[in-house]
Amino acid sequence: MAKLLIVPSMLLLLTLVGRRYGPALAGLLSALPVFAGPVLFILGLEQGNVFASEAAQGTLLAIAAVLVFSLTYSWVALKAGVAVSLLSSYVTYSLTAYLLQFVRLPIELCFAGVIGLLVCAQWAFPKVETQRAVSAPTGPVDLLLRMGLGASLVIVVTYFASAFGSRMSGIIAMFPLMTTVLVGFSHHHSGRLFAIALLRGMVYGYFSFAIFCLLLSLALPNYSLVASFLIAIPGVLVAQLIARHFLMRRQAS
Repeated sequence: MAKLLIVPSMLLLLTLVGRRYGPALAGLLSALPVFAGPVLFILGLEQGNVFASEAAQGTLLAIAAVLVFSLTYSWVALKAGVAVSLLSSYVTYSLTAYLLQFVRLPIELCFAGVIGLLVCAQWAFPKVETQRAVSAPTGPVDLLLRMGLGASLVIVVTYFASAFGSRMSGIIAMFPLMTTVLVGFSHHHSGRLFAIALLRGMVYGYFSFAIFCLLLSLALPNYSLVASFLIAIPGVLVAQLIARHFLMRRQAS
């Protein structure tokens, strides 16, 4: 029942944040582990801590695939609509996710590589005027559709994740659910500038997500499932505060 409520509730919250504070902050908050976190917790309950630890490393690597998704969508959206942008992004995401399952490196090196990609990605997005990206009003039917789609996707992904093994399960746990729903609807209602600004804002949030995966993967083999999450979650919150600081500085400059 929890997984039916958590993701739809977060989609509702992030939609309201985007309308009130703009796409950059909504993108930052959407990178919180509200989707992958519950998936990894379920894997720990069903498959054990070692399995979940390896899955967390896969989730860390999958940040690169979601970053490719975001960059593809941003550049294609400059000249295309939602459908073409999503289709192109899913193609590049799927190829990247498939290749990532063969990466076998210590998690510390994986973490360093992902952080390096996130830093470089700041200059890879199209240059858009954020102040022109204004959100359009969202109706109740639109919100309910977002929440329903979010619940459906989280059920499907968690149901099939354990069948692929620990590494691929972790990669699947990073499926761009939030990105698909939020960016697709934002592009449709508020335009490509809003969507691109939202995707760029997400990059700042992925720094804290990477820290979450690192801490969780290192803690799970040595501590209980609950204790491991209690170690990882504060790291996310601290990193989010730091990321928000830098995001506000960028917006002010």
